[in-house]
Amino acid sequence: MTFGEHIKTSDWKKEKHVPVIEAPAKVKKGEPFMVTAAIGKEVAHPNTTEHHIRYISLFFKPKDGPFVFNLGRCEFCAHGESPEGPNTGPAYTHHSATFVVSLSAPGTLHAISFCNIHGLWEDEREIAVE
Repeated sequence: MTFGEHIKTSDWKKEKHVPVIEAPAKVKKGEPFMVTAAIGKEVAHPNTTEHHIRYISLFFKPKDGPFVFNLGRCEFCAHGESPEGPNTGPAYTHHSATFVVSLSAPGTLHAISFCNIHGLWEDEREIAVE
């Protein structure tokens, strides 16, 4: 089994693990823009010590290029842990990340999220460049 076969996909409107990519459909060549990848836009995902999203990674595959580029990764490190026990901590990180990127070619953004119980999940979004 290849690594890619471990990555699950689904409709983010029905599945709480799928990252949702929010970005413009078209951007200007070389001009920075924001890309947000978040979990739970339609269906909430738990954020507890026992069940949480550990990270979101963002990648870009140029339409006519052979390689995928890693744009960044955001790790969520606080899920309510504390010396007093699970879910009693004073801080939680929410599973949403915003990246500022610029592109010189059209292609596809890919967001990968990792749930500590349910594994890897992916979403993708085409981006045009003018």
